[in-house]
Amino acid sequence: MPSTRAQTAGSAPAARHNLILVVTCLALGAVVAAMASLNVALPDLARETHASQTQLSWIIDSYSLVFASLLLPAGALGDRFGRRRALLAGLSIFGAGSAAASLTTDPSTLIALRGVLGVGAALVMPATLSTITSTFPRAQRARAVSVWAAVAGASALVGLFATGALLEGWSWRSVFLLNVALALVALIGTLLFVPESAEPQQPRLDVGGALLAVTGLVALVYSVIEAPTRGWADPVTLGGIGLGLVVLAGFVLFELRRANPLLDPRLFRNQHFAAGSLSIMLQFFVFFGFIFVMMQYLQLVRGDSALMAATSMLPMAVTMVPVSRATPRLVARFGYRGPWVAGLVGVAAGMGVLSLLDASSPYWLIATGLVPLGAGMGLAMTPATTSITDALPRSLQNVGSAMNDLARELGGALGIAVLGSLLSAAYRDHLSLPGLPGHVAEAARSSLAAAHAIGGPVSDQATTAFVDGMHVALLGAAGAAVLAAVTVALLLRSAPRPKQFEDDEATDVTGRADIEEREQPAYR
Repeated sequence: MPSTRAQTAGSAPAARHNLILVVTCLALGAVVAAMASLNVALPDLARETHASQTQLSWIIDSYSLVFASLLLPAGALGDRFGRRRALLAGLSIFGAGSAAASLTTDPSTLIALRGVLGVGAALVMPATLSTITSTFPRAQRARAVSVWAAVAGASALVGLFATGALLEGWSWRSVFLLNVALALVALIGTLLFVPESAEPQQPRLDVGGALLAVTGLVALVYSVIEAPTRGWADPVTLGGIGLGLVVLAGFVLFELRRANPLLDPRLFRNQHFAAGSLSIMLQFFVFFGFIFVMMQYLQLVRGDSALMAATSMLPMAVTMVPVSRATPRLVARFGYRGPWVAGLVGVAAGMGVLSLLDASSPYWLIATGLVPLGAGMGLAMTPATTSITDALPRSLQNVGSAMNDLARELGGALGIAVLGSLLSAAYRDHLSLPGLPGHVAEAARSSLAAAHAIGGPVSDQATTAFVDGMHVALLGAAGAAVLAAVTVALLLRSAPRPKQFEDDEATDVTGRADIEEREQPAYR
């Protein structure tokens, strides 16, 4: 049975292309914004649901973890059985989960429903890009993909501002109701304007690899998030981390034996591909972990409103955009290595400055940290992404796109888990409350919002303990950025500069020959 890709590209009227782009970008923006937007509502969530610091981490990270874990298999299902079907299913799940989440006040239920949203997001995100690449004619495809990339990059910050504005007049439930509205509009647009496309001759889904990847990631992230509550030396914590690492090692061995693996580990032999993937993962490890910590600091420690907290991030956004636009020229003049490493050093410097904050720090100190953070992210993202795609032949560009998105979502999930755990552990360790009844002391240790509800000296001590925990978390983020800079510098020291592959290239970076040269979707 022939692929429907060529038929779709030729049959979609030119007048509908912009509508298709608007609909797919709206769907993309909704699921990407949901990764960051709820961070602004964390203080309200903690007060109304009585969630502990660990539960707050799970409320944010259950979405990111499920999203990242299912991204590759969900993309493969969409390519095989229909991207329009995947969009409709994903938007329905995302919208229904959001509607249900707006009706609950139980933290455990909210964690589970955020995971449901992650299932929907995993179906939506790859289907949006694959729909664009399969629907637009070649002459218009580059412009459409650039718009998609811009929406993917900007939606997290837009989500922060939108949530901050909503919380000025409504509760945290409005964030989920906005998800419902966006999903409904995108669902109607998909039904009306998005044509079906599929690759029915795709290899069968690597179910075994998908199960191993999901199991390993869930075990690892679960253990890291629960560590502050159970203790880092607790057998359950150590056993869970060990199990996760063993299962992920098994995933690598399993994929090496597969003829059509979900993700071929041999690709990481290419130094540019490896450097780009690691850099993207650690950059978003820092970014999403930082957002998780910083939104609580701004609102619970400084006392800013939700909108003011979101607006406080403007120096980062204002710096990131122009630097990102100028980066291609810098790379053309100096090569990948210099601007890329300088960007990662800038991210580390920004985290270092922000780790100096205390309860009475002026805003100019926050802005001083946000400027190098934004510039560094803008400087490092472009060469990292380009290094991934340029390292692969045209026949494997779908793998490059998938790896870029997987690294971003996985990095975000791990950043929230690890930095959130460092914050929570240090907060509990530094909060000494002798003389208080046990249940009152434990409530104060559960979260800063709970300590503020108790008031008095408990609130003051908890604020100090939270700032101490924030210092540990942000120094951990700085360390991750330094690690990325050193690794990229070492990997690219002896690596040849990547070149664009010709259409008739016969051997890919893994050494396998006889690649079938044909148009492929963005996810496999």
